Amino acid sequence: MRRLTKKKALTLVKELDAFPKVPESYVESTASGGTVSLIAFTLMAVLAFLEFFVYRNTWMRYEYEVDKDFSSKLRINIDITVAMRCQYIGADVLDLAETMVASDGLKYEPVSTNSYKTLQHIQERLRVEHALQDVLFKAAIKAAPPAQSHSEDSSTSLNACRIHGHLYVNKVAGNFHITVGKSIPHPRGHAHLAALVSHDTYNFSHRIDHLSFGEAIPGIISPLDGTEKVSPDPNHMFQYFITIVPTKLNTYKVSADTHQYSVTERERMINHAAGSHGVSGIFMKYDISSLMVKVTEQHMPLWQFLVRLCGIIGGIFSTTGMLHGMVGFLVDVVCCRFQIGIYRHLKVNKSMIVNFELKPL
Repeated sequence: MRRLTKKKALTLVKELDAFPKVPESYVESTASGGTVSLIAFTLMAVLAFLEFFVYRNTWMRYEYEVDKDFSSKLRINIDITVAMRCQYIGADVLDLAETMVASDGLKYEPVSTNSYKTLQHIQERLRVEHALQDVLFKAAIKAAPPAQSHSEDSSTSLNACRIHGHLYVNKVAGNFHITVGKSIPHPRGHAHLAALVSHDTYNFSHRIDHLSFGEAIPGIISPLDGTEKVSPDPNHMFQYFITIVPTKLNTYKVSADTHQYSVTERERMINHAAGSHGVSGIFMKYDISSLMVKVTEQHMPLWQFLVRLCGIIGGIFSTTGMLHGMVGFLVDVVCCRFQIGIYRHLKVNKSMIVNFELKPL
């Protein structure tokens, strides 16, 4: 009884077999089938190799949320060279609350005016190829930024001033500016001692080697890095309207809180007689966005790679099998090897022979 039950169970399992085996005696190997198989195996190997490179690659995921951190300080990293002597200019920050931030973190270094074109070419490519920003995020490292080398010239050629360092300001809109004269505190804000500086020495041609907000991360190129402006007139105003976006960067190399920004530039000549009022200098008016961007480097999981690999192998195997059968059928039709009339004639002759043999004598 148990043997009968096992036998029925085995028979039932065999009937449910979705992968029936064909005896080798019924299988015929052809040259066309071998050629198709060789092409299919080659295509499988190539696509699997390319899929492995896709698996090794990473991509950046961008998420947005409201920035709830307004109590912390915002760091401004500055490295600007102005074509005036250091004793004639001053730099400071005045925020929206009329709070003047001390510029103790900034250093004034006499340098010569040299032109650096490398960053300018990089910025041109970044404006065209926006996907390069992901490459910069991946290349970022958590380390101290490399010190920029400046050539040591004689004191006669030190006709410019390099202002570099960092400041900590409140996370509100503000105005960082470089203008004539050193800044002094004032009951209604602040003022600059510009009366003692001759107008003939005004020259606010400048080069921005680096300007960023938040934690300084080597490898990240900001929109104003490498910007160079030449003043055609001594009384000239350069304005940069900056929108800062808090950014949390989390890659396999670095995890940091930094800030991205977009900028709009404007410049004009100061001419009070023509109605163009203002103060000569470099003014960077910044505002902080209420949204925060989370940039996370992601990697394809192993299970997804295996599923895609199985899909490639199975899809190519099934597709080439169907194409081979379809092409073989069309070849048989074109070559007149698949003629229904011949098979029907043979069937009629066989039936006649059978009837003749069965006819009683």
